[in-house]
Amino acid sequence: MTQIRVLSTLAVMGAMKELTQRYETETGVSIQADFSPTVALLERLRAGEAADIAILTAQGIDDMIAEGRMRPGSRTDIALSFVGIAVKAGAPKPDIATVESFKDTLLAARSVAYSRIGASGIFFAGLLQRLGIAGQVKVLVVPSGFTAERLVSGEADLAVQQVSELLVVPGIEVVGKLPEEIGTVATFSGGLLTASAQPDAASALLRFLASAGIAPVLRRTGLEPANFSG
Repeated sequence: MTQIRVLSTLAVMGAMKELTQRYETETGVSIQADFSPTVALLERLRAGEAADIAILTAQGIDDMIAEGRMRPGSRTDIALSFVGIAVKAGAPKPDIATVESFKDTLLAARSVAYSRIGASGIFFAGLLQRLGIAGQVKVLVVPSGFTAERLVSGEADLAVQQVSELLVVPGIEVVGKLPEEIGTVATFSGGLLTASAQPDAASALLRFLASAGIAPVLRRTGLEPANFSG
């Protein structure tokens, strides 16, 4: 049986688990997927970890191609992702409709959880600086993983992360995306590792992940398709 090893960013984990199961059923190809933040995956790839495909931020894929670790021309844009805010299920949903109400919500929170090394966390730390409230917001910096878990445990009132990552955690409710003026859109893409032992099978999987048929799964898990609409 053909086996494909995938290193994937956490942001698309919800979608990937469903999509890889579907692909295995339809093709008979076995997929071994390992999920971690993009920054951690880049470190592992640079250390020589073997895989066939990596799904990272688009910039991460471009960097891997430039470094010769991925095949030129193999970047395949899969999904668009938005940073959002979540609360524990049943808790009042704060007002984040405008930049000012969003700032007020952050300042009033007992604790705001965000990821230290995830793309959303790096963005959020910079956003606090740009909004002029860094040092005033009580934050809980999560080393890695899902920030919404800190809502369930009671350690934080608010969790910041990609909407798709927030939705993975049961017992929480997504309030919404950040206000458009200060929000960010991340593109997550796949690429074929230069040292892949299964380049043809891996390329076929990448084509599947960029196909129109996966759009409902992406949307159900908090993402948007990168290459098509409808």
